[in-house]
Amino acid sequence: MNAPARPIIFAEFNELCPWLIDQWIEEGVLPNFAKLRDRSAVFETRADVEDPGQLEPWIQWYSLHTGLAFEQHGVFHLTDGAKASHDDLWHVLNRHGRKVGSFASMNTRPFAFADSFYVADPWSDDGNASPAELDIYGRFVAQNVREYSNPDAALGLGDYAQFLGFMLRRGLSPKTIAKIVRQLAHEKLVDGKDSWKRAALLDWLQFDVFRHYQKRYRPDFATFFINSTAHLQHSYWRAFQPEKFTVKPSAEDQRRYGDAIRFGYRAMDELLGEFMALADECGAMLVFMTALSQQPFLRCEDMGGKHFYRMRDVERFFRAFDLPFATIDPTMTHQFFVRFANANDKAKVDAALDGFIFPDATRVFDKNKRESDGIYFGCGLATDAPDDLAFTDPAGQSHSFGTHFYRIDATKSGCHHPAGALWFANGKPKRVAEPVSILDVFPTTLELQGVDPSPYKDRRGKSLVSAL
Repeated sequence: MNAPARPIIFAEFNELCPWLIDQWIEEGVLPNFAKLRDRSAVFETRADVEDPGQLEPWIQWYSLHTGLAFEQHGVFHLTDGAKASHDDLWHVLNRHGRKVGSFASMNTRPFAFADSFYVADPWSDDGNASPAELDIYGRFVAQNVREYSNPDAALGLGDYAQFLGFMLRRGLSPKTIAKIVRQLAHEKLVDGKDSWKRAALLDWLQFDVFRHYQKRYRPDFATFFINSTAHLQHSYWRAFQPEKFTVKPSAEDQRRYGDAIRFGYRAMDELLGEFMALADECGAMLVFMTALSQQPFLRCEDMGGKHFYRMRDVERFFRAFDLPFATIDPTMTHQFFVRFANANDKAKVDAALDGFIFPDATRVFDKNKRESDGIYFGCGLATDAPDDLAFTDPAGQSHSFGTHFYRIDATKSGCHHPAGALWFANGKPKRVAEPVSILDVFPTTLELQGVDPSPYKDRRGKSLVSAL
């Protein structure tokens, strides 16, 4: 077994757009991205699929980490990856004696290796962090991310106290504290509707904890995933480039959110500076990647844009209508995944969900039964609707839509694009013109870690080491 040349840190900044990074570097907005680009081999990547139905981050990041195309691994839903058994970078490298870490990387398979650390992404957290003390962090963040839009699902003072105690012992920095105080003071004293900026604070909390465990364990390979700017792009592209949309933002939305995406990139730039310092301190190569990117979402302009509606309390809803379940977990935006104790319960709920009907005879719920033990489902309504809109249950009784569902504030205005960024900060700056596949990351990383990728003949990627 060869020893790795140096440790590697993946900075996985989900769905940042290479062309926006270049544009704002040239405008002087992103000084740390400029510094990193000037010391990196810079590639543009392509996702392994272009079908919009499969161009999802929970699919593409899984492909990147395993080197398997979607048609090979079949991991289709968020939370599927935790149950899959494909070899990924962490498991392969650990078998070759490497210490590894995964901090919120999307849709990954859990592990509990010696001298390593693991935290699930916020949508897949099942309380299986390693070391176990990280469950305090994982549970708190998962609740905030999954239910960020739901005013009926707030955490209690005890949850905040436990989380604060954890953070004070696990790397909470004065810089992060100052950012939190400034944001909360701004909301209290200036404009409470600027709470959307809190997403960037979570990134700083996450980085503080990651830095603590990175220094404690000194892994040979570690990954760190954040999604805040991807969320801003999905929500506020309409205000960023209103000229591209038929449905224009209101003057108030334009004022409030017109700079939201640039705000996100500037926050990423500041955080990137911290990553560069941490990588230098650990003697690690920093690898910046986005897996995919975004573009304006124009498909639903003729119906006034695409809206999302989410259940206020999904478990209470199931109990009210006598629908059995074992567990129900929120996933992305308006969707949930319900598991069942047996096939009969699943069949009962499957039929019952079809029986909730709007006055125009359309179904209240969309669902996907791909999983053998459960159903992914969510409200299928995408147009603007009043709270007093009626729907009927399977017994024919009428109910008010707003009693059980609420509209998520932002109208969808960004969607996925197959291009992504991949920068290896190896001190040998170059720009490779020809796009490469995200599947190339798997063999490249193994080779950089001194592990022969050739036994993985089913992986379609090609090592990029010679191009570095």
